[in-house]
Amino acid sequence: MTAPPPFVTTLRARRETVRLGTPNGAAFTLRVELPEQWDVVRIVAPPNERVLAVKVAALAVLDPRADVREFVIKINGREVLDEQRSVSDVGARDGSIFLITHRRRRPVR
Repeated sequence: MTAPPPFVTTLRARRETVRLGTPNGAAFTLRVELPEQWDVVRIVAPPNERVLAVKVAALAVLDPRADVREFVIKINGREVLDEQRSVSDVGARDGSIFLITHRRRRPVR
């Protein structure tokens, strides 16, 4: 019997879950938010998955026309400067929340 996903990953998230890699054992269920769109996606990834892969997969669902280079990804309020690091290396664990936002502030119209 598999454990249910962490509660935080189910709040106002899309129904579908994006699966990355081939988690043979442990897998993290991550919440990825795009505040400019007021949207959330749930991603299941192995702990050794790269942060860049999480960012690309989330943007593909949340904003398919977005240029990945124009966005930054944050965890615990800090920007992940090296997106080639694994999600576990940047401090993520099951139920962690990543935030994707524009690299530069945008004017309010």
